[in-house]
Amino acid sequence: MDEQLARNIAWVKERIAAAAERSGRKAEDITLVAVTKTVPVDRIRQAIALGIQDIGENRVQEAREKFPQIPESVRWHMVGHLQRNKVKYAVQMFDMIQSVDSLPLALELEKRAEKVRRRLPVLIEVNTSGESSKYGVAPSQAIELAKEIDGLSHLQLRGFMTIAILSTDKTRVRDCFKRLRHIYEEARQMSWQNARIDTLSMGMTQDFEEAIEEGATMVRLGTAIFGPRPTP
Repeated sequence: MDEQLARNIAWVKERIAAAAERSGRKAEDITLVAVTKTVPVDRIRQAIALGIQDIGENRVQEAREKFPQIPESVRWHMVGHLQRNKVKYAVQMFDMIQSVDSLPLALELEKRAEKVRRRLPVLIEVNTSGESSKYGVAPSQAIELAKEIDGLSHLQLRGFMTIAILSTDKTRVRDCFKRLRHIYEEARQMSWQNARIDTLSMGMTQDFEEAIEEGATMVRLGTAIFGPRPTP
């Protein structure tokens, strides 16, 4: 067993618990998604043995290679940008798509989910930083897209996801999280046909504690668990 990996997971869980306590919640209120981009299968399986229950992948092709090699019962999350030509594979592997950023993508997911006879949980990705380099709908369009998705019978909207601005200015980082929390709370007050708004996915290695303090129910950590990724 990789002792460093065990220490990393224990450290992350301690920090999650402390941040949850500061926000008046419990550690079990926060779902930890271990992001496994470029991580070999054997290390992923060790992480699962150490208690990781949710796996996040950024690319469908990489997930397709790993998926058959990981028989353990874990939940798979698509956390990267999803191209419409990869949707047919994504709906067969992932338990949640966290990066729905347009109605055309939602419609393709609906069509493919219907073909495999499943109801697929999804999150709307919101670009809370306003950076052109990031995917996601504008905050002003998030509720409107939520209403559109709610009318699709093979998708179940569960909430929202964002990637905050990468900055040493924690005020700017927190502003991104507060923006999404506001959208999330607005959605929770609304009546829905199919949606069940209970997931606020925000926070990565560099900012997960601030995200939890601002209301995250799910964090997505790669480097904090597996260490720095090898440079290409």
